[in-house]
Amino acid sequence: MDKMVPVPSHSIIPERDLSSKTILEVHRLGIDFGGLHAVEDFSIMLGRTEISGLIGPNGAGKTTVFNLLTNVYQPTHGVILIDGIDTRGKKTWQLNQLGIARTFQNIRLFSKLSVEDNVKIGLHNACQSSLAASMLRLPSYWSAEKKAHETAMELLSIFDMQHMASWESGSLPYGAQRRLEIVRALATSPKVLLLDEPAAGMNPSETAELMQNIKKIRDTFHLAILLIEHDMNLVMGICEGIAVLNYGKIIAKGTPDEIKSNPLVIEAYLGRGKEAKNA
Repeated sequence: MDKMVPVPSHSIIPERDLSSKTILEVHRLGIDFGGLHAVEDFSIMLGRTEISGLIGPNGAGKTTVFNLLTNVYQPTHGVILIDGIDTRGKKTWQLNQLGIARTFQNIRLFSKLSVEDNVKIGLHNACQSSLAASMLRLPSYWSAEKKAHETAMELLSIFDMQHMASWESGSLPYGAQRRLEIVRALATSPKVLLLDEPAAGMNPSETAELMQNIKKIRDTFHLAILLIEHDMNLVMGICEGIAVLNYGKIIAKGTPDEIKSNPLVIEAYLGRGKEAKNA
């Protein structure tokens, strides 16, 4: 891992990303549900090729942050910039076109469609043909279909899933469904990939393979990854920077070593006086 260096907003990014504009900037983000401050004063910055983690106890507001970053929820206050563009007032699909994609804590695949078709749905930003070409099966339609098939198979090969292309996605084992969701998100050509508990339900060998594949995705597609995860082995083994959320507020930011030794984190998240593998 590269050395992490400080930047404004009390954040750190990898040294290799210093020469490029940060891909994601979040300033004092918050949302209120009635009188409840679900997320308050949340600020982070991501380098263009950074793998970063967002951790915290159950109910800390982590998935709410992801919903804010993708405008599923409209923030009560604060600013989100994707590659320098303010996302206020934009729809979720517009943010996807700007370059932010996500997976979900609860898998959301089109379970009756094939594995390949699920990936093709994610390719809508890149592989399109006109309605007339589609209806009349013009050469441009078949060219777009050929390109979509080739791209889908290439993406599936990241997780060695190309042989599953014709399988019904709902019939896949749980771990494979999680991997397919990541592939579908990658199909939208994101600049920032948000992974919500990608290792949930995976056994230790699957989790170790996932760690390697996350690094491979970052290196192949040159994108930033922000992940929510409860598996501390994965978080500490792959994340370059980590933010810790508790009761909707960031209580600590730093490198894995700094987070592991932070007294506030030990008390609020890992458990007073001891470290835990899972929380």
